[in-house]
Amino acid sequence: MTEPRLSAALQRIAPSQTTAMTDRATQLRAEGADIISLSVGEPDFDTPAHVVAAMKDALDAGQTRYTPVGGTAAMKQAAALHFKRDLGIAAEPTQITISAGGKQAIFHALTATIDPGDEVVIPAPWWVSYPEIVRFAGGTVVPLATRPETGFRFSASELEAVITPKTRWLLMNSPGNPTGAVFSAEDLAAIAEVLARHPHVLVMSDDIYAPLTYTGAPHAALAALRPDLADRVLTVSGVSKSHAMTGLRIGVATGPEWLIRAMEKLQSHSSGNPCSISQAGAVAAFEGPQDFLVEWRETFRRRRELVVGRINAISGLSTPVPQGAFYCFVDASPLIGGKIADDGALALHLLEHGVAVVAASAFGGTHSGLAGFRISFAASEAQLTEAIDRIEKAVSVL
Repeated sequence: MTEPRLSAALQRIAPSQTTAMTDRATQLRAEGADIISLSVGEPDFDTPAHVVAAMKDALDAGQTRYTPVGGTAAMKQAAALHFKRDLGIAAEPTQITISAGGKQAIFHALTATIDPGDEVVIPAPWWVSYPEIVRFAGGTVVPLATRPETGFRFSASELEAVITPKTRWLLMNSPGNPTGAVFSAEDLAAIAEVLARHPHVLVMSDDIYAPLTYTGAPHAALAALRPDLADRVLTVSGVSKSHAMTGLRIGVATGPEWLIRAMEKLQSHSSGNPCSISQAGAVAAFEGPQDFLVEWRETFRRRRELVVGRINAISGLSTPVPQGAFYCFVDASPLIGGKIADDGALALHLLEHGVAVVAASAFGGTHSGLAGFRISFAASEAQLTEAIDRIEKAVSVL
């Protein structure tokens, strides 16, 4: 047998550390270990009953055949309703595509548009898959460092300083994973002025966590605030976080038709259509009642206050108050050195004490001078309390 050879594109990327830690925690639990996992980014609530009922009805009706690659007409209409009602973006079905999760939409958009030498500006800390997808496509990652003092938001002047003639994309995520950063309408207005001066820059606006904000202000979406820029903005959303449908893998995206067609061209050769039954559930999710989100947000808000208060009371740890999503990005820089060489070692140390988290370096935290870990507070208050008790004990022995 000849020596195995992987493609250069695959060798440019690293595995997802969030899924790796979650898988490791699952394995340890299966072996009998008492592990509380705060590494996974998914709501711990049940999928709403009306969504489950819609999927059962679709199965009973035999809706198990291929659908159009970019989603059913009903799914695109429901997505259009979501974009208008929840994000303020007026989108025609021809400007919408449905994918197997938001990640697939992002992957297809970037790989369809990036050539070697293209630069992609990504605010750091970032979601783990952003830079890996860019590298896979042959692009160059340009980090835009943010800090806890600014709520992990960048300014318009900081953005303008990193844009070059080679800049192809700016990737934005608000509310953000892993930091919970939320860009206000005022923030986006200033950023939009910079973008208007650089018409060669495309914008990825990942708004998957839009329903989960705690600021009291309506969610701000770039394409809604500046329709004159909408012809180069791709807005990505879905039902995974808002309706606890992570495993059902439905993402929705809206943008200029040329980009939507390109994404569907790729999808026609990768996965084909998204799951027909999941699409039926997503239609019900978008078109059905949304009032449960009030209770979900309030639950997440209570958990956020618990985690932030407890973490900031532990010597050597600190975290700002996240304005959205369900993550705290914890700085543990004072603990690094000596027994703990880096935040990867710290994450393993916490795992030995029964808590699974993801190292800050997995999210590009080093670009912001941070070493620590991300906590997902999508867990019960009892689990969070016990987990932080274990973290406090683990830190006390360092």
